[in-house]
Amino acid sequence: MPHPLAPQLPDARDANALVDGVWPASAERVDGALNMGGVPVTDIAAQHGTPFLLVDETVARDRARRIREAFEAAFGSTGVDVYYAGKALLTADVARWMRAEGLRIDVCTGGELATALRAGVEPAAIGFHGNNKSELEIEAGVTAGIGTFIIDSPLEAERISAAASRAGRVQRVRLRISVGVHASTHEFLATSHEDQKFGIPLAEAAAVARRIRELPGLELVGLHTHIGSQIFDATGFAESARRMLALHAELGGTEPLPELNLGGGFGIAYTAADSPEPIETIASRLADAVRGAADELGIAVPRIAIEPGRWIVGPAGITVYTVGTVKPVRLGAGTRTYVSVDGGMGDNARPALYGAQYSARIASRASDAAPMLARVAGRHCESGDIVVDAEWLPADVAPGDLLAVAATGAYCHSLASNYNAAPRPPVLAVRGGEVRTLVRRESIDDLLARDAGLDTGLDPGLDPGLDAAADAPHADPDTDGAAPA
Repeated sequence: MPHPLAPQLPDARDANALVDGVWPASAERVDGALNMGGVPVTDIAAQHGTPFLLVDETVARDRARRIREAFEAAFGSTGVDVYYAGKALLTADVARWMRAEGLRIDVCTGGELATALRAGVEPAAIGFHGNNKSELEIEAGVTAGIGTFIIDSPLEAERISAAASRAGRVQRVRLRISVGVHASTHEFLATSHEDQKFGIPLAEAAAVARRIRELPGLELVGLHTHIGSQIFDATGFAESARRMLALHAELGGTEPLPELNLGGGFGIAYTAADSPEPIETIASRLADAVRGAADELGIAVPRIAIEPGRWIVGPAGITVYTVGTVKPVRLGAGTRTYVSVDGGMGDNARPALYGAQYSARIASRASDAAPMLARVAGRHCESGDIVVDAEWLPADVAPGDLLAVAATGAYCHSLASNYNAAPRPPVLAVRGGEVRTLVRRESIDDLLARDAGLDTGLDPGLDPGLDAAADAPHADPDTDGAAPA
């Protein structure tokens, strides 16, 4: 019987089990403790402290290769470009992994663009998204020579044209379309219905496309859409593709558009209740829909692009915390035990933002204790700071236990904040039994360095050395520090 306080939670079985498809492929228990990539998380915690985000490089790269090969096989000679959606998790090393697996990189801010460029990503392999790119960001992208801008408004077309003209180059652009397909997803994640900030409505697309073609310095190479996130099957993608192909044909005329970007949003399993279709099935069904629509319209299938992010890195990552307090709360329908950890909404905002569900397990040991309904809570001063809303954990969970949360590779580090002046945790990678740091743990000194009120109290203009000291990089040890933040 489901627990009355958590009817959505499957019946308790083994509170130690690592569910296939939810936990990274390399995750296993060895002598009771959780190992990932051949390394015990207890060893990682002893060296780096907690919390930390751990990404299995092999899993991330395998999934990048798998989705690229799935779509290449489905579309055949038509050709496919796979852009890794950097907003999911972008570090210099992650960008290099994606390029090594044949993926391009999608960015949506100047910071993401700088990360990709400094990581060595070729500008031509970068696409730049965003509904409100600043003129400085546009200038930086044009100057760098990025491959494609995705235009989100008529005003943006004018700005990119002006920047391209100043640079004396022709900038490739795609036009983002709001196709009106409502993906089966959370309202805040559905990004292609009519009443929202992204894209151009279908009815206005032809006029905007004409204007783009009139503007100097722009080359309209295709259309783009994105119908949402965490989508489990191909139905919404197929309908979106049909509508996009009709517009593609309408806009082609004597200048056929060579490309069509169908976006991303492919879902993953966060809990045992999630059952996304295999990516190969989605790719095949989407290719069938595109070919069918093209045949009906009497046009050639354009070169296709997609933009996965979560699907690649989400299942490759876990977050490891230390349990601080365990507090049973007796309610009319039963007892809910709050297990509080040393992180929370500062390192994983998705439960607070979207009501996202996650899975958790004790990572430092296995237990023979009976399963107990638990709610994993964070350390921040918010009642909504919940990491895992409902989970079966062993009844003997105790302070000092390591607790791991699965499928946190995407959007956790990206959305992390310093709420309550808490330093952000590190991002670590494991491969072949070796662990290395991708992003260093923030220290209290890092956190306070930007607070101008903590300078010496003198007007910095009186002592030029103060400005230099404030901007100097902080020394960083070989490890992230043994003490948890």
